[in-house]
Amino acid sequence: MRKILIFAMAIAMCIPAFATSKSKANKDTKAFRYEIECAGNGTQGTYLIKVWSYSKKARVAAEQCKKNAVHGVIFKGYTGGNGCVAQRPLAKNPGVEMEYEDYFSKFFADGGEYYKYVSVTSAEQEIVKVGKEYKVGVIVSVQKDDLRKALEAAGVIKGLSSGF
Repeated sequence: MRKILIFAMAIAMCIPAFATSKSKANKDTKAFRYEIECAGNGTQGTYLIKVWSYSKKARVAAEQCKKNAVHGVIFKGYTGGNGCVAQRPLAKNPGVEMEYEDYFSKFFADGGEYYKYVSVTSAEQEIVKVGKEYKVGVIVSVQKDDLRKALEAAGVIKGLSSGF
């Protein structure tokens, strides 16, 4: 009986170690600290962008780049350069993130719907040590047309044909 109790305690002590890494990633992403820039011209209906994410662990920052890329396309947009034209955010209203907080909490949850609209295009990552954190750059492709349609269907943003 005592051996079983010791074994159970050992397992219980390991679980927070695994959960901590994931919760730290979510905490870092919840603040949505990132930079987004054009990385070139993507195929029709997509944006090819480079996302820089920050975290105390380089691996965690790299994992969060996809989530940050979709967030950036919806709420920030990006400036031109690298042969690209500047792109405005899909959400024209800056308060839409707070107004639809429940929707976006589910949308950006681990394994959430955001994952359907983004893919990493290159295995290369740029990693820069900045103080006690890492700044990791990853090039991703965001399916902006499909993302727009999903947000319009959910009533989060207005369609292009809805007028001005």
